[in-house]
Amino acid sequence: MKNKVGLKGTYNPQESVNRAMFAKTSAPQWRLESEGKEYVWATKLERVSVIRAGIPYASLEVISKRINVPIKEVLHIFGLPQTTYNKKRREKSLLNGRDSEIVLLLTELLDFGLEVFNNEEDKFQRWLKKPNIALSGNTPESLLDSITGIQEVKNCLNRIEYGNLA
Repeated sequence: MKNKVGLKGTYNPQESVNRAMFAKTSAPQWRLESEGKEYVWATKLERVSVIRAGIPYASLEVISKRINVPIKEVLHIFGLPQTTYNKKRREKSLLNGRDSEIVLLLTELLDFGLEVFNNEEDKFQRWLKKPNIALSGNTPESLLDSITGIQEVKNCLNRIEYGNLA
């Protein structure tokens, strides 16, 4: 029997299932826990589902702790007044789609950053706060208020991971 590239071989359906299972389990999986509920996604489409469902305002505190900045600075990133945040959090309201997306992207970025810095949280935190030439002299932390900024910080982390600092 010939396969599509003209090499002799046999089709083993179990091998295909095993490959598919390995691919599924080797994909990164992100978690965000807020107000006793866990939000989990492994693909962009799963992320879209979580965004559409919405995540609670309390998740901003989770991000605040992970970035190691006061909640007031996180609220500034999201353009939220403290009073609005307090009210929405008390009511257990959900963030809108854009803000939910930023929280999920920040979760992914922070997990990736820790991985790049070999889970040395102190080093990663210092890097976030230090001006970076690759980011036009901006601190990575200052760019976390937009999706484009988050992507630029991720690109910078990719360059660090692969040794391409230029």
